[in-house]
Amino acid sequence: MGYLYFVTLLWAFSFSLIGVYLAGQVDAWFSVLMRVVLAAVVFLPFLRFKQVSRSLAIKLMAIGGVQLGLMYCFYYHSFLLLSVPEVLLFTVFTPIYVTLFYDRLKGQFSPWYLVTAVIAVLGAAFIKFAGINDNFLLGFLVVQGANLCFAIGQVSYKYLMEKEQVTLPQHTIFGFFYLGATVVALVAFALFGNTDKLPTTQLQWGILVYLGIVASGLGYFVWNKGACMVNAGALAVMNNVLVPAGLVVNIVIWNREVDITKLAIGGGVILLSLVVNELWVKPKAQAQRR
Repeated sequence: MGYLYFVTLLWAFSFSLIGVYLAGQVDAWFSVLMRVVLAAVVFLPFLRFKQVSRSLAIKLMAIGGVQLGLMYCFYYHSFLLLSVPEVLLFTVFTPIYVTLFYDRLKGQFSPWYLVTAVIAVLGAAFIKFAGINDNFLLGFLVVQGANLCFAIGQVSYKYLMEKEQVTLPQHTIFGFFYLGATVVALVAFALFGNTDKLPTTQLQWGILVYLGIVASGLGYFVWNKGACMVNAGALAVMNNVLVPAGLVVNIVIWNREVDITKLAIGGGVILLSLVVNELWVKPKAQAQRR
């Protein structure tokens, strides 16, 4: 759990750095590309190409392409549609996706989880009550795309490490994860990138370097390593510890004019959905499997 707590603190600042200094100013596709390329560079010297089977390398690249490449494509564009607190709150669906996907890998599924989703959607709607527009609805869906990719990636990595029983140190194979993300980011930038919106200030370049080397390069390796050391339930819960941490950082430092009352009520409803999920939905789902 210590690994997961460490990365939570590390990532608490990433939401605001992207939303305040990069979103709308630097091309999102370029930001994604820079972040994953720098992360890949960190781990390339450790890669043991000859000692890793082609099958394992391809699987790791596929996981990285989804968890990091595709996730960032959704994630960075969500800041063009939503405020930082909204993006943070809407990530609370990730634990549900973690549980559902892990169950799917184990050949199980329960429709009771839809109850959790409905309550959470009501909480999200309250935050923008009387102000819901196309950008808000699209932004909500874009965040869910990022959540889904992040959940699928971390669960797949955990499942792969358990199934393959890899004996090599994880830092000697994790570069394949970033290489897969780089392939996705390169294709996305080639198709949709805007070279007229590259970084123009040292601050923007500095933030991109920090996000690439530290938040992504170090962060995702430590997070996925930690994910392999806990059960699926603990992993799902840790996905939501990031929300209050990120909110505190954003509101205290950057977003002091936010409507805290509306945010608190809507966020409370979303968190209530998680309580319902733990106390009522999960027991129902477990009973269904017996």
